[in-house]
Amino acid sequence: MSSLKKLASQTAVYGLSSIVGRLINYLLVPVYVRTLSVYDNGVMTNIYAYVTFLLIVFTYGLETGFFRFANKENSDEKQVYGTALTAIITSSVIFAIILIAFAGPVAAWIDYPEHSEYVIYFAVILALDAISSIPFVRLRQQNKSLKFVGIKLLNIGVNVFFNLFFLVLCPYLFKNDTGNFLLRFYNPEIGVGYVFISNLIASTVTILFLSKELRSGGGKLDVVLLKKMVFYSFPLLFAGLAGSVNESFSRIILQKELPYSSTENTIQLGIFGNCFKLAIFMQLAIQTFRMASEPFFFSMYKQVDARFVYARVMNYFVIVCCLIFLGVTLYLDIIKYILSPAYFEGLVVVPILLMAYLFLGIYQNLSIWFKLADKTRFGLYFTILGAILTIVLNYALIPLYGYTGSAIATLICYLAMALVCYLVGQRYYSVPYNLRKILGYLIFTLVLYAAGDFISLSIFRPGTIIWFLAMTLLVGIFIIAVFLIERRNLKIGNVTSQDHK
Repeated sequence: MSSLKKLASQTAVYGLSSIVGRLINYLLVPVYVRTLSVYDNGVMTNIYAYVTFLLIVFTYGLETGFFRFANKENSDEKQVYGTALTAIITSSVIFAIILIAFAGPVAAWIDYPEHSEYVIYFAVILALDAISSIPFVRLRQQNKSLKFVGIKLLNIGVNVFFNLFFLVLCPYLFKNDTGNFLLRFYNPEIGVGYVFISNLIASTVTILFLSKELRSGGGKLDVVLLKKMVFYSFPLLFAGLAGSVNESFSRIILQKELPYSSTENTIQLGIFGNCFKLAIFMQLAIQTFRMASEPFFFSMYKQVDARFVYARVMNYFVIVCCLIFLGVTLYLDIIKYILSPAYFEGLVVVPILLMAYLFLGIYQNLSIWFKLADKTRFGLYFTILGAILTIVLNYALIPLYGYTGSAIATLICYLAMALVCYLVGQRYYSVPYNLRKILGYLIFTLVLYAAGDFISLSIFRPGTIIWFLAMTLLVGIFIIAVFLIERRNLKIGNVTSQDHK
């Protein structure tokens, strides 16, 4: 059990900035849906989906390349850092100049021909974020977690502050105190552009606070070393792009493939994008697990009972994710008020997306086999499989089911990746996962969800006290059932094969 406690501890440390940061950012969702139109929310969803792809291009896997070469025996860490940083600075400036030069055509291609300034904002943001990525990975490599977390949270805090300033305070002053000097910085016609401007300010502040790290590495370029780093990192670019297809492609293709006008497509995208955000709790659980699990798994692999530990971790991971699924879906009639009524029609996608992310978490848990077996190429194969499924299914399902089709495509993609990863993995690095128990928890979770849906539709009116108690009872049933099933294992101090009998 001590090994599992270690994983929990690492999860808390590595996930702090991610969890707190994303939760703070999530507080902006009610602001966006109440201060901006559904169309403007669709614009945000669409543009940030493109940004996800472009940031991978801007960094081209060099963060991982830095980790790999900085930790090589007899390597000069300062030279590796300087080479990576100088390369990223140079390429980011070039990429940004190209985007700015073609801002008009790019804006027209993404359906916002009158707003080329959006492209300019994000050309600069992408360059700044790519440049800051190398100092951030060095802080991690040097175990300077306080500075890493502090600057990450500062970035988020600045972004939130200026969003509130431009979207809440300034419009209030514009209506009630037109002589206020703060209105010199405000133009109501900019609208959603202030979301991007706030992001730009936050990225600029981040670079300023990383100035010491930038000064210590800039201008130090070893061409021979750079070629080796790029050769190592370049395949990660394609893996990253394929992974981003799975994550963000649906929000790009919805704008193009929905059978309505460009404006209505953007509105539909705004509904889907904000309902998508209600899956944040599952995303956070998976992200924190991913940050902590790899070092834990690698530290365990030489131990005799390592494979049983991996199996047991999977078991507990599924339990936690099932609990999150129930917590969100059963109380969705309360949680939905984070949004405004204009978005309620899209809530049908939330259970589908939560289950999709649950299978993504299972896949990431399963993926340890190809990392331990030195067969990382399979990670690329599985990701490409997911990308192909995502593209094909989105084109097939969006014309039939709209954004619900995109959610279904996401679920099928991650389910397929998990299934194929498991089947192939058992050939190369067999782990005794308790499939019967895992499937049992998943089915039991869906049964409880169906029961909650039936209660909400046919028995108790959502939002009432008795409805709330009924939903809580269903969650309690799951917790009690898990305790009764797992209590024997919880009493065992060491993980053994008995856990899987």
